Amino acid sequence: MIKNNRLSAEEYEKNFSDIHPPFDNETAAIVEANRCLFCYDAPCIKGCPTSIDIPKFIKQITTQNIKGSAHTIFVSNIFGAGCSKVCPVEKLCEGNCVYNLLEEKPIEIARLQRYSSEIAIANNWQMFERKPDNGKKVAIVGAGPAGLSCAHILSREGIAVTIFEKEEKAGGLMTYGIAAYKVTPEFCANEVDYITGIGGIHIEYEKSLGKDFTIGDLQKQYDAIFLGMGVGLARKLNIPGEELQGVEDAIRFIYQLRSNELASIAVGDRVAVIGMGMTAIDAATQAKRLGAKEVTMIYRRTQQEMPCTQHEMDIALLDGCEIIWLAAPKEIIGVAGKVTGLICSKMKLGDPDASGRRSPVDTGETFTLSVDMVIKAAGQMPFEDIVAQNNVQHNNGRIRIDNAGATNLQGVYAGGDAVNGGKEVVDAVQAGKDAAASIIQYLELA
Repeated sequence: MIKNNRLSAEEYEKNFSDIHPPFDNETAAIVEANRCLFCYDAPCIKGCPTSIDIPKFIKQITTQNIKGSAHTIFVSNIFGAGCSKVCPVEKLCEGNCVYNLLEEKPIEIARLQRYSSEIAIANNWQMFERKPDNGKKVAIVGAGPAGLSCAHILSREGIAVTIFEKEEKAGGLMTYGIAAYKVTPEFCANEVDYITGIGGIHIEYEKSLGKDFTIGDLQKQYDAIFLGMGVGLARKLNIPGEELQGVEDAIRFIYQLRSNELASIAVGDRVAVIGMGMTAIDAATQAKRLGAKEVTMIYRRTQQEMPCTQHEMDIALLDGCEIIWLAAPKEIIGVAGKVTGLICSKMKLGDPDASGRRSPVDTGETFTLSVDMVIKAAGQMPFEDIVAQNNVQHNNGRIRIDNAGATNLQGVYAGGDAVNGGKEVVDAVQAGKDAAASIIQYLELA
């Protein structure tokens, strides 16, 4: 049965509390910072897409220079606080820490980064001074990590930025698409306020490209444009029964969690989640934390090919989620229009596909799971129709750009998930930085 109000207020609070608690005092942070070896070649920096000078900001913590530490973080990544909570650091900075080679626990880089950056946001320490307005205007589509990162750098140079955001809040994936126990909506709002606090950034909410305006409209009013609208259309399973009541899109499921009271979110007794990426993990763990009795993840390949990290999978396993490998959804069955089961095909691995992973091949055998809810998390599709309607060149919806981040349209740049199809938040931040540098050069301000 799909229903809400499964748990008490205390249980909801416990289940959705911070999964990565911060250092509870200055001494604890300094002790951890002093473990750092301050490597001269710093492999941790190479593991960070935004190239934060990690040894430097950690060294600044050891000398209690918290403002300086936060500046070192923000000069490379204005989303440094949020990224410290949501980045898969086990495969990025911390995964590259030399302590891994010594078979010791890596430096808690993310936790230290969170320590400095959260203090800066709480005290509203603005690290950058905006140059005087130079009369240039840039429009940005999407107030997510790519758009806001681009906007912040442009504004620092005295450019007036207007961001058009289709939702009623800014933050993009950070605000609407990540598990609530990783980052709260309140934190996201504070981070957005901090980023826009530099001035010169105006956000127009509930304004959608293709519905409320076109790129052509923006070209008439602005000197340059950045497209950072991400992705968001859930990939369909294209199997019978997909229209039954109880079939939910993972993005929408997480969106509802981020936008409403937890007790109001309905979840089934027995839930199947299709996919094994980060979004699938977030959907599965949150379904369990909302009170689902059983949550089973279905993945058509093996653990070796899964797109999520081992750390993320461990979170799902610790929450009691089950995983069935080498299985693909074939049909959703139901009674009276409601989901009652999921028929899956047993798969085996064939030759590698274009991604380098071995392709799943149907064996012809099937099995049936008794479920009352199916959450689809088999990937997202770009906004192909919107992109095509605005005459932007693309590859199956992914915007095509050159090395400078420029599209085929004069003065129009793009970056983030709208280009790469969906990577990490930190990758989107770097894409925004890169585009901002190109736009500044295009406007002949460099």
